[in-house]
Amino acid sequence: MDSSRFQTLISPNGLAARMPASDWVLVDCRFVLGQPDAGRLAYLNEHLPGAVYADLEKQLSGPVVAGRTGRHPLPPKSSIVSTMRQLGISNGSQVVAYDDGPGYMAAARLWWILKFSGHDAVAVLDGGLTRWKQLGLPVQTALATPAPGDFEASFRDEMVITAAEIKQALESGMITLVDSRSADRFRGDNETIDPVAGHIPGARCLPFVDNTQTSGVFHDPNGLRDRFSDLVPEQGPSAVAFYCGSGVTAAHNVLAFYHAGLGMPRLYPGSWSEWITDPSRPVEREQSPR
Repeated sequence: MDSSRFQTLISPNGLAARMPASDWVLVDCRFVLGQPDAGRLAYLNEHLPGAVYADLEKQLSGPVVAGRTGRHPLPPKSSIVSTMRQLGISNGSQVVAYDDGPGYMAAARLWWILKFSGHDAVAVLDGGLTRWKQLGLPVQTALATPAPGDFEASFRDEMVITAAEIKQALESGMITLVDSRSADRFRGDNETIDPVAGHIPGARCLPFVDNTQTSGVFHDPNGLRDRFSDLVPEQGPSAVAFYCGSGVTAAHNVLAFYHAGLGMPRLYPGSWSEWITDPSRPVEREQSPR
């Protein structure tokens, strides 16, 4: 692993100081749930110089199968490889993913997919496009036409946990499960997206939005370590698993956890929207505090 490469976050000024660089690939991941064209339209309006666009639902998610998958299943492995090549990514590329916050959900998704694929030189732009523009750094409208990359994956299947593994691990007490959604959705009293409210029994709630300051910039590693340190059991970080509604915002918690220096936890890609497709899987709800 090359310690000179950026593997979690990069600041806007840090990125600007390194542009242009032939082996760097900037990927605009902006996406608005419920408005599938909004991210691409925003990209066409303005983006970081040289950036390409990756669509959360068309490129960073696989096909949705009613009654079987969550809302944003992982793409097939072959599709991941072809997408990364289309974006101009090679194994020697330093990739920087960004969106416009505040949650950086799609940028964190691309970060996680590349880590899962064995590519360590990937970072999320800290503060996103919003902070970039606040600092007066340049944007452009010209579209990038990168040459196809020669990306080859070395998949890390140990980064993934399945619904069956979660159920077994919870029964044996061998996992710390963390729900990344807001507390009201975790409790089940304000579910506006999925048809069943509640959470996976035994899970803790640590909303992903609390990883960042009001400015949209991540808390420093020490602050993030304080947030997550009591999650790590004796078995190590692989015994910690994050989920959310559809496996996207949970990647933000994985990024923050890893940036804190706590190691790489696991992700349940199907998350809540997949969990509830099987009525035999248990669901827990909590009453709102009065």
